[in-house]
Amino acid sequence: MERETKIKIFGTAFFIILLMVLSYLIYKSNEVKRINVIEKVHVTGNKLLAEKDYLNFTKLNNSQVKGLTLPVIKDRFEKHPYVLRADVKFINEKEVQIFVTEKKIYGVIIKEPDPLFISENFEVLPVIPNTKITEIPVLSNLKERAKLKPLSKFKTPDILQAFKIIDASRFTNTKMLKSLAEINLRNGGDVVLMFSGLNIPVIFGRGNEAIKTVCLEAVLSNYFEGNTLLAESSYLDLRFNNELYIGRMKKTEL
Repeated sequence: MERETKIKIFGTAFFIILLMVLSYLIYKSNEVKRINVIEKVHVTGNKLLAEKDYLNFTKLNNSQVKGLTLPVIKDRFEKHPYVLRADVKFINEKEVQIFVTEKKIYGVIIKEPDPLFISENFEVLPVIPNTKITEIPVLSNLKERAKLKPLSKFKTPDILQAFKIIDASRFTNTKMLKSLAEINLRNGGDVVLMFSGLNIPVIFGRGNEAIKTVCLEAVLSNYFEGNTLLAESSYLDLRFNNELYIGRMKKTEL
C-alpha cells in the first residue's frame, strides 16, 4: 500500500513537471514567433519630437524592426536624450506601441554654437533638429555658461533662480508660465523677465519669488484684460519688498 502511494505521488509530480516544461516550451515558441513578425511600431506620449523623428533617431523605422525584441526596442528609446522612460507592448502580432515619458524641459539656454535644453533634474540636453520648443522660456546671460556640456548636470545659483521663477509661475497661473518668453539672469545681477504680448521688461530682481509672482500675475491679468497702464509704461519693477513700481524712462537732454 505504501509502495503504491509513493508510485502515485511520483507519477503525479512527474506529470506536473512535464506539464510545466511543455507550457514553457509553448510560451517560448509563441514569443519567438512574435519577435519574428514585428512589422511596425507606433509612438505615443511624445510632445517634443514627432513619431518619425523618434523612429529615425532610434533606428526603428519599419524596415529595421524585424527580428527585434521588446527589451531591445525599449532600451533604444530609453537611450534617447529626451526620454525618461519607455513602456513597450504588443498591439497585435505585427505591431508594437511605445509610450514615452519625456523629460520635463524647464528652459532653453542660449549658448554658441547651438542652444541647449535644461531639464527639471538639471540635466543639459542637446536641442535635436525638428524639436518643438514653443512655450519654453529662454534662459539668457547665465554665469558659468562656459561649463555647459550636453548630457551633464548644470546646477548653479543662476539656474536655481530661474527654476524658482518658473515653478512660482506654474503654481500661480499656467497661462503666465506659457507667456514667459525670457529669463535674463544678467550674469548674476537682477533678473529681468520678458513676456510675450508685453513689450516692456519686468525687473524681477532675486528672492521672494512666490510673493512677486502673485503680484505680477495680478498686474498682467489686468493688462491683458484691457488695462492700458502698462502699455503706457517703460518698465515694471518688483525689486522692492511688498512694492511694485510701474515707471517711465526719463529722457535727458544734453
